[in-house]
Amino acid sequence: MTGLIGKKAGMTHIFDERGDEIPVTVLELGPCPVAQVKTKQNDGYDAVQLAFEPLEKKDKRKVSRPQGGHFEKNKLPPHRFLREIRLKPGAQAPKVGDNVTVDTLKDALFVSVTAVSKGRGYQGVIKRHGFAGFPASRGTHEFFRHGGSIGNRDVPGRVFPNKRMAGHMGTDKITALNLEVVKTFPEQNLLLVRGAVPGPNGGLVIVEISGRRRKRVTQHAAEDVADQKKAKTASKTKK
Repeated sequence: MTGLIGKKAGMTHIFDERGDEIPVTVLELGPCPVAQVKTKQNDGYDAVQLAFEPLEKKDKRKVSRPQGGHFEKNKLPPHRFLREIRLKPGAQAPKVGDNVTVDTLKDALFVSVTAVSKGRGYQGVIKRHGFAGFPASRGTHEFFRHGGSIGNRDVPGRVFPNKRMAGHMGTDKITALNLEVVKTFPEQNLLLVRGAVPGPNGGLVIVEISGRRRKRVTQHAAEDVADQKKAKTASKTKK
């Protein structure tokens, strides 16, 4: 497994062995039962469908009939969320009904977290795009936080697409790349990552092992990578 689904629990800070303070985001991941296994022969790609957050009896009406039949077919109780996680080529897929826990990410150094950002409502160009606004003096009247001209009458005679203007802000799907994994708590199904994660507390997050190389790594992560390289070279020399 290269990823897991869960929810954002909140932010806090911890202290490492050196006494340095680290701001972390607490992610509650799993346990996620496998609701479906997709194969390249049947579906064209290899993936695992994971479920998260089982519903209580009074909330089972929130699940549609097709989804209810899907859970009943796989002998699983209804869950609030269903997401697919791709599998690497040649990876062994778990069986339907198996629980996937945060232990699948215990060896990961960096992860990428995908979530929906907080909604900010309808906002102007200063808050939404960082415009500077107009001068507060020199004859300016009732025109302080406007966006200014958006085009000419004759040429081009229209407003270009993607013009930065006021509008709805937030509720965008955002992926925070290469977040350092600080610590895992398998008993509580918790994962601590360094820095902030998009979305509100309690919002759904999808955590995947990062496939990109981090250009600038922290000193602690660099030391961990160096230790792993030394262990690999030592094992090769023994063989």
